[in-house]
Amino acid sequence: MTQQIPPIISISSGKGGVGKTTFSVNLATALSDRGQKILLIDGDLGLGNVDVLLGLQVSHTLQETVEEGRDPQDLLVEVDPRFFVLPASSGVPEMAALSQEEQAFLTAVLGDIIGNFDLVLIDTAAGIGDAVLWFNQWATENIIILTPDPTSLTDAYALMKVMANHYDKKKFQLVVNNVKSKKEALETFTILAAVMEKFIEVKPSYLGPIPQDSNVVKAIRSQRPFLVTTPNCRAGKAVRTLAEQIEKSCK
Repeated sequence: MTQQIPPIISISSGKGGVGKTTFSVNLATALSDRGQKILLIDGDLGLGNVDVLLGLQVSHTLQETVEEGRDPQDLLVEVDPRFFVLPASSGVPEMAALSQEEQAFLTAVLGDIIGNFDLVLIDTAAGIGDAVLWFNQWATENIIILTPDPTSLTDAYALMKVMANHYDKKKFQLVVNNVKSKKEALETFTILAAVMEKFIEVKPSYLGPIPQDSNVVKAIRSQRPFLVTTPNCRAGKAVRTLAEQIEKSCK
């Protein structure tokens, strides 16, 4: 019997430093808390740090799958019974530039294990590198995280423009992180959405905001999700709301 393919959600950003990996880790935590069995793939293949944010001890990475053919099932790290991580290598630049053959092989072997999960999240690298575009193409849902910073808007637009023009991706869900208010977040989304509709004829969806919260930095330093360290903090409540929306949209 063929396994059903679960929703595959890529989480990307035009630039680094906008909180993408922190969001990915906490979204996975929130979804697993809601009873979903989650696989979080560290898609930053050459500079992976999902394991660092979760304080995990990692023995094997996706580098071994690509180079040695190791079964990715053997690489899975259990965070809790409903949350597993597939770790990437760190400081291995060649992993960030896989050939088309290597990409096809990795897609095939990942396809063999994702059917064991309810939802698959991919924390991609920042920017518009080959691996980012490939993971976004493979995904069934594309979430873009940005901040109100003008460079973040510009780079998020550039990423979505490439995806729309070269890979025919037209559906993007936007999360505006590190905002002072819901008003600031909505204004940021509105500006970007207007530019996208005018120049690339794409209408993005607004998933919602994540507020500035000092608990986020504290959690990063403790190498634990802020949904675990301070579950009722402002950022935690926002991510739980986003998790509920994402869960509904995937049904």
